[in-house]
Amino acid sequence: MKIAVLSGKGGTGKTLVAVNLAAVARAATYVDCDVEEPNGHLFLKPEAVSVEDVTVKIPVVDGSLCTGCRDCVEFCRFNALAYIRGRLIIFEEICHSCGGCRLVCPTGAVTEKDKVVGIIRRGQSGEVRVHSGIMNIGEESGIPVINGLLGHEELSESPLVIIDSPPGSSCNVMESIRDVDYCLLVAEPTLFGVHNLNMVYELVTVFEKPFGVVLNKCLEGENPAEDFCNEKGIEILARIPFDHDLGKLNSEARIAVRENEDYRGLFAALLGRLVELAEGGAA
Repeated sequence: MKIAVLSGKGGTGKTLVAVNLAAVARAATYVDCDVEEPNGHLFLKPEAVSVEDVTVKIPVVDGSLCTGCRDCVEFCRFNALAYIRGRLIIFEEICHSCGGCRLVCPTGAVTEKDKVVGIIRRGQSGEVRVHSGIMNIGEESGIPVINGLLGHEELSESPLVIIDSPPGSSCNVMESIRDVDYCLLVAEPTLFGVHNLNMVYELVTVFEKPFGVVLNKCLEGENPAEDFCNEKGIEILARIPFDHDLGKLNSEARIAVRENEDYRGLFAALLGRLVELAEGGAA
């Protein structure tokens, strides 16, 4: 079973919810797909960490075989190739690694090499397996790293996978939720929070994923995010209060369910409801 935790922006409490769900589940796998700035490992503090490179294929040209036919240049829709002054130029930064240039080259002048675009770290935190990835600075897309994270055979063997998705609604987010059973949206109780909640609400609706909402930093009084959920008929699965003690635990990268009985109960109840909804396919 795979559950993705999403939010419309950073700082909403997505990682707070994801790491505490993984910790309270005990036998679970936590996957940090926020590959631009992963921070779940700061909370879970995995041990026995292994590191592996993530690579993509990019073209290489043998100038002695290139006849200047420009078939590869005409094929590439991303303008990653150019033939200038009798030489084929490859712009690695905008190559999408489709391999088409190699296939259309009539002389075999274009081959491929591996380019490292990021790394993946895997370790253990108590009974929780921790997978996190980070893309190299300057890379255009984190999708190869996310695919490396989510394609690992270990995930298919885990009874519960908690995916900490990137913030927002970009291609990276779409890739992180593509095969999940349930999406959990985390929102703040403000008008700005409603705007960000609506972004991920529209995304999971397009993907036809069952979903529910956790409201974080709740105070007494008006709650525009709660009003939004009521108007849309979205189930609110939990309300996390605006709590200085929780804020202190979070700022010190400590996991609330391992140190606070009240939050252990809150997240255990949330996880139980999530498993029930994911198994039932409810929206």
